Amino acid sequence: MEVEVFALCDAATDSGGKLNLLGAFDRINGRKFPLVHPHCAIALRVRFDRIEEGNHRVKISLIDADGKSIIPGIDGNIGIKFPGDVQSVCANMVLNMNGLKFEAPGQYSIELALDGRHEKSLPINVVEATTGPGTQPPGGFEPPPAT
Repeated sequence: MEVEVFALCDAATDSGGKLNLLGAFDRINGRKFPLVHPHCAIALRVRFDRIEEGNHRVKISLIDADGKSIIPGIDGNIGIKFPGDVQSVCANMVLNMNGLKFEAPGQYSIELALDGRHEKSLPINVVEATTGPGTQPPGGFEPPPAT
């Protein structure tokens, strides 16, 4: 099994086996904490070889720099079946997340485990934006000011 795509993005869809991603990012800027990020998606595409046909466990978790969970871990299964004589197939997963809350600036990470084995980590840098006249925060998302 090989992880071909593991990304945090503004939006993602699986359309007939095509994984569509919009706005991949690894940085979130905020002026006020705790910070609530309104919406994002995790996009995952895994390639399986014929010998790996069957069910596979997937676990995704979001942790802070100390390894503390920010949200409950998400557990699921992927059922892999092979049509005809193809040697490999891909499975796509899209996980939409609303209202992610970050208590403080810092380093966070999205962790991916397949069949109980850690496969990938996605770092997320949550940064306190300091802006003034004529400056803009560096890349990433910054929610609009509260009204």
